[in-house]
Amino acid sequence: MTQDKPPTTTKITPAEQRRRREERLVTIRLRFTILRHLDDRDITTLAEIGDALGMPAAEATSLMTRHQWREGDVALLQAAAARLGLNA
Repeated sequence: MTQDKPPTTTKITPAEQRRRREERLVTIRLRFTILRHLDDRDITTLAEIGDALGMPAAEATSLMTRHQWREGDVALLQAAAARLGLNA
């Protein structure tokens, strides 16, 4: 009989969970602000959104629509907002 090792998982500390939750809220607010601004300027196609944000259309679409927290999203969204002249 062999004993199976328990799976090794890294637990996220409560402080890290809180940081990620706060960043998630910031990303939601930034995405809303950016998308509303783009819509007000009638920028709706993927290519136009990519051009406005200064990145390839696929990358811009992924950044604006992802639902999963990712390290660095806040910085990318803040840069996009700055590029558009938004105070976000």
